[in-house]
Amino acid sequence: MNEQPEQHPLIDDQDLEALDAFLDDDAMSEEALDIYGIHGFMVAQAIALTPVSATVWIPTVFDGEPAFSSDEEHTRILGLCQSLRDNAIELFEQGALPELPFDDEFEESPRMHPVADWCSGFMEGVFIDEAQWFGALEEDAARLLLPFMALSGLFDDEDRDLAAMGATPAEASQLLNQLPELALDLYLLYRTPVEKAAPSGPAGKPPGKTRGRKGGQARKRR
Repeated sequence: MNEQPEQHPLIDDQDLEALDAFLDDDAMSEEALDIYGIHGFMVAQAIALTPVSATVWIPTVFDGEPAFSSDEEHTRILGLCQSLRDNAIELFEQGALPELPFDDEFEESPRMHPVADWCSGFMEGVFIDEAQWFGALEEDAARLLLPFMALSGLFDDEDRDLAAMGATPAEASQLLNQLPELALDLYLLYRTPVEKAAPSGPAGKPPGKTRGRKGGQARKRR
């Protein structure tokens, strides 16, 4: 039996708390991604062969240009976001896994768990350049992305099968624990398409192509 690769945090707790505090400020747009959403978005950007430019991702995750209090804050916050992406790439290159910034205990509905925001942010990183994610490898990519799509809750109103996946705490916890390894699988899929292994995600009918996101789910909860 193969040992699962080690998981590592993308930034330390102090930096994660600093980014969280910035995002939770009252001056931040209600539509900005929260700390979990940005973490997921940047992991998706680490997987993408061609990450989008800062001029695209900054207004996407912050819902416009953030009102930084100083040049120092501007440099620090954007640097922390970039570190999430860069450190994820380094882990993937080593065959290691990113540690998710929350636990797998579900005390409430799976849709109220931070994994929903994380997966919504991840899918935001997919939506921003769908052609890159769903090209010649569409079938494999869609299969690997199923748990991300299901746990995000973005497709609940339009796909009953996805809505049923991870609907209970036990099922959601099982899917959550697959996310880091599936992220590595996706990273490798785009870089070794000829030699790729069979996807390790749960079997199911791929959605074919993504649908438009449901407003609000991926955004900050107040």
